[in-house]
Amino acid sequence: MKFIGAILSLALAAFSAGPAFSQAYPNKAVKVIVPYGAGQGTDVAMRVVTEQLARELSQTVIIDNKPGAAGNLGVLAALQAPADGYTILLGTNATHAANKFLYPNLAFDPETDFLPIALTGMLPLVVCVAADSPYNDLQQLLAAARAKPDSINVGLPHTSARVVFELLKQEAKAPLFGLAYKGLPLADLVSGRIQVTIDTVAATRAHITAGKLKALAVTSATPSPLLPGVKSVAQQGVPGFDIMPWSALYAPKGTPPEIVAVLARATQKVMALPETRNRMMQLGLDPRTMGPDELREFMKLEKAKWGQVIRSAQITAD
Repeated sequence: MKFIGAILSLALAAFSAGPAFSQAYPNKAVKVIVPYGAGQGTDVAMRVVTEQLARELSQTVIIDNKPGAAGNLGVLAALQAPADGYTILLGTNATHAANKFLYPNLAFDPETDFLPIALTGMLPLVVCVAADSPYNDLQQLLAAARAKPDSINVGLPHTSARVVFELLKQEAKAPLFGLAYKGLPLADLVSGRIQVTIDTVAATRAHITAGKLKALAVTSATPSPLLPGVKSVAQQGVPGFDIMPWSALYAPKGTPPEIVAVLARATQKVMALPETRNRMMQLGLDPRTMGPDELREFMKLEKAKWGQVIRSAQITAD
C-alpha cells in the first residue's frame, strides 16, 4: 500500500507540475531570431506579431536579425541556442522547405532539428505586367507565350519567384523566359525590356494601386483579399496551382513541449486579433495561422512541393 501511495503521490506531483511549469514561462525576455535583414518584409511583419506577442506573454519579445546565406545563418544560430523557449526562430518556405534542395550540404534538418510552433502568415505572389501591356489576364499571356516560345521575358527578383515561375511553366506548358533580378524590375517593365514580373503582393501592390503595374493573377489557390478582383492562376486555366511563400515560428529541438504549447497558444491568439490581421494585410501579408500539428504536416507538403520544382528545373542557390 505504501508503494502504491508513493506512486500516486509522484503521479499527482507530475500532473500538477505541468500547469505550474507553463504558468512560470516566460519569466524573462524571449528572443526571436529573424534570419533576414532589418527592414525587409519578413522582418517588418514579424515585428507586428512580436509587439502583440509581448503583451500576450507579459514579457519583452526581442527581434534578433541574423541575415546571410538565404536565411541559413540565422537558422544555425537558433539551433545552437539553449532549447529553453527563450530563443525561437522565424522560419520560412526558404529555410524550412526550399533550402534543403538548394544547398546540398545544409548543416541542419528543418524537420528534425526544430519543433513547429505556429504559422504566422502567407505571402501570395502576383503575376504583373506594365500598365500599358496588351495582356489583360493570365490566359492571354500564356497564349502569347505558347504562340512565340521564349519571346516573353519574366523578371524574377528572388528564388521564391523563380520557383513559382518554373512551376507555372511546367503546369501551364508555357515557354516563358526567366531573367534574374535583384529587387522589383520596374524600370525594365516600363521600358519594355521585360514583359512580366512575379513578386510578392507586398512588393507590388503600391505600384498596382498607382497604375504603374497591372495584376494578372495571384499564386494562391483562390483569390487573395490582399488584391480584390484579381483571379488566381488556378482560375485561369491552370487547375490546382497553389504555391506561395510563408513564415512560421519554430523552437530548437529539445524545447519542452509545455513551452511550445504556451508559445503556440499565444501566437495563434495574437494572429487572430483584428489589429494584427489588419496591420499584416496593410503590409501585403495574408495573416493565416495554424498550430504545431497542422504546421508539421503543412511543412512536409511544402517541402515536397518546392523540392520537386527545384529538382526538375535544376534551380541552384543564388
